[in-house]
Amino acid sequence: MNINSTLFFQAIVFLILVWFTMKFVWPPIAKALDERAQKIADGLAAADKAKTDLAEANKRVEHELVQSRNETASLLANAERRAQAIVDEAKARAAAEGEKIIAAARSDAEQQLVQARESLRDQVAVLAVKGAEQILRKEVNAGVHSDLLNRLKTEL
Repeated sequence: MNINSTLFFQAIVFLILVWFTMKFVWPPIAKALDERAQKIADGLAAADKAKTDLAEANKRVEHELVQSRNETASLLANAERRAQAIVDEAKARAAAEGEKIIAAARSDAEQQLVQARESLRDQVAVLAVKGAEQILRKEVNAGVHSDLLNRLKTEL
């Protein structure tokens, strides 16, 4: 065997191997590499989109939080104003009720004072009649002397 023929056959085998590899082995490997590259590109694109969506969602969440804080502060302020109004209204009602109670007590006291005066007048009139009866030692008729007794009442 000659070195040239060996080289020639090795070159032919090499070319057959290259052709076989290019025809049957290389396309599935290239296809798998292309699919893998596409999956990686899709994954990176999805990651970028997810990052953008996350940033947008964070902005919306922050906006909602600010809005919720503002609404909460507004509701709290309204509740405080309403509570103060209720307290003021209760104070006003209590003051009015107190005035009514004081007025009723004064009226009751006035009525009791008038009743006490009337009672005292009647008692003084009875005592005056008894005293006059004892002084005069004669019988005094209350029915006959009612004008005198009424005048005595009004003077007292």
